[in-house]
Amino acid sequence: MQSLWFLLLLAVFSASHCHSGGIHKKSHDHCFSSKELANPSDVLQHFVGHRKSWKRYSSVNLVGQLENLEMSERSKRRKRNPQVSCPNFEVIANSNITDISKRSISPWTYRIDVDENRFPQKLAFAKCLCNHCISTYTGKETSALNSVLITQSMLVLRKQTCPEDKSKYTFRIEYLNVPVACTCVVPR
Repeated sequence: MQSLWFLLLLAVFSASHCHSGGIHKKSHDHCFSSKELANPSDVLQHFVGHRKSWKRYSSVNLVGQLENLEMSERSKRRKRNPQVSCPNFEVIANSNITDISKRSISPWTYRIDVDENRFPQKLAFAKCLCNHCISTYTGKETSALNSVLITQSMLVLRKQTCPEDKSKYTFRIEYLNVPVACTCVVPR
């Protein structure tokens, strides 16, 4: 009798845990044609439910800005020359730069990461410009602090060929640590 109560209690706990969001498994048996893949929002909603959007991630929103900047520079026929070295603090302090990534004592830049088998396919990845941080006293890079990436865990969908129909695709949910900024830390 006692084991029957235990099994009943276990069944009730398991059922309530599954419905409360503790376990979130969704069947990934839907296969999409190439035409259906044209709208990534529909694919996302199929796998993770309504009201979910990649627009809440800065790494998704920045892609459009980075691509527009690149097109603008191309139309002006200037060579794209992003800052790839650690800047001097005096240059930062004496300018009207509003971009936080350039005003930081651990500055960073972005690059667009493209993965054809991932939704979203394009993400902006941060890259630290300095190994260490810029001293506000000397204006130069100092080894007193290290510059490190800050990451954000992001839900992405990984595209796979459907086992039943090789001309269609299905997806699996994956979490990706996306580098979004840099900060200063004390060396280990």
